[in-house]
Amino acid sequence: MRDEQTEFERQAFLEILPKNIKEKLEDIGDFDNLIEVVLDLGRKPEARFTNRTVYLREDPVTKDEINETLQKIGVFDRDHRAGIEKTLHRISGVFNRRGEVIGLTCRVGRAVYGTVDILKDIVTSDRNLLLLGRPGVGKTTLLREAARVLSTELGKRVIVIDTSNEIGGDGDIPHPGIGNARRMQVPFGTAQEEVMIEAVENHFPEVIIIDEIGRAEEAKACRTIAERGVRLIATAHGTSIENLLVNPTLQDLIGGITSVTLSDEEAARRGTQKTVLERKSPPTFDTLIEIRERGVFAIYHDVAETVDALLRGFPVFPEIRKSGESLKFEQEKLREEKGSTEQKEIHELRIFPLGINASYIERALHSIRLKGKTVKNIEQSNLIICDKKSLEKRKEILEYASTLQIPIRIVERNSLGGIKDLIKELKNKGKPRTSIDFKEVENIVEEVLELGVPKEIEGNLEELQETADLIEKYGLVTELVGLKPHIRLIIYPRRR
Repeated sequence: MRDEQTEFERQAFLEILPKNIKEKLEDIGDFDNLIEVVLDLGRKPEARFTNRTVYLREDPVTKDEINETLQKIGVFDRDHRAGIEKTLHRISGVFNRRGEVIGLTCRVGRAVYGTVDILKDIVTSDRNLLLLGRPGVGKTTLLREAARVLSTELGKRVIVIDTSNEIGGDGDIPHPGIGNARRMQVPFGTAQEEVMIEAVENHFPEVIIIDEIGRAEEAKACRTIAERGVRLIATAHGTSIENLLVNPTLQDLIGGITSVTLSDEEAARRGTQKTVLERKSPPTFDTLIEIRERGVFAIYHDVAETVDALLRGFPVFPEIRKSGESLKFEQEKLREEKGSTEQKEIHELRIFPLGINASYIERALHSIRLKGKTVKNIEQSNLIICDKKSLEKRKEILEYASTLQIPIRIVERNSLGGIKDLIKELKNKGKPRTSIDFKEVENIVEEVLELGVPKEIEGNLEELQETADLIEKYGLVTELVGLKPHIRLIIYPRRR
């Protein structure tokens, strides 16, 4: 089927050219590498290939030959472009001051299939997707493939908003590369947001695909569409998420930015100045992909978290995928899905800081590349990090945490470096240590003091060390003896 379409597109392109130029191209026979044919009045016709330029004859192009080609392609639009039905070929005109065509650029358009395979899990999800990248890296090709996959393979109602006709071609009948998706053309650039809203109100799509969002009105239209429950897949002007953060026109796509004045207490908790930048609203797009070069994708799965991290000055670490590594990616994905319970817990850390600067924990998490966040309520946490002073002074909170079975970790140095060391240990161990049973520790202390004799307990080194630290807060002397795996903790009845 695709071979038939390729042959149809080849013949359709050759048929619009003057007869002797068509015959010369057929003699050369390298159509797969042909980029464009240039016909300028009074100059030799050129065929530009990927690796060379060929003059098709010595005689210059005549006015009659240009008019002959114009009769075959029809009328130019206001952008001085024309196309051929069911193809991606584009013919652009060069005009003189009297509005007469004196040159033609006949560009070959090709649909590239399979480019979306490495991103198929994201494209087929229900999350709004934004693509960024410099011109020529394949953004429009990905949109075309996304339209085909969603409409043909998944049976979704897809509408393509084709502002420059680069997705579906310049003809009234779109290229089959967009599958069963419907295509709405935009009469002129500034009407794009109107066509976007019209598509939602009149044609009831499940997915809308948009090429090149570049104006504030279009960004607002995207938010309106998303709020109506229609999924969006789009490209935007910019090469990275940092570009959007400093672009006031398109900031709304990723939530916008506003200046906030914090209270003294909150500023101290965060370890920041009182006036900070924060995300203004939920982002329109849930996932963002930077196309850094052809076949290289940097994926930010959670735009809200990424923007918050960038505004706080934390580093962000996107997932990197490269074409040709799809099998490796699938294997890694399966390995992650079969990952241990410990790894799942690590990816869901919710830390309650006790006597610790919360901003230190957040900075350490981002620096160590461990997914997690700080929470303000102890009930929402699955780990408590505290310093030694808080362990002694806030026993009632720690006892409450023990009843909730929330693990507790004691940081040796209440500094950014000390917290980083602890976070590294958490990442390497796979999960937090088990919580301290404060009631059991109190019973041991009472027993040792009452009987006046030393007591030994067994366990692993980490648990025994943590228990020893706590018992010493009661003023008793402890000692770790033995070698792994037969380590014992001795609690002496004498006070320090």
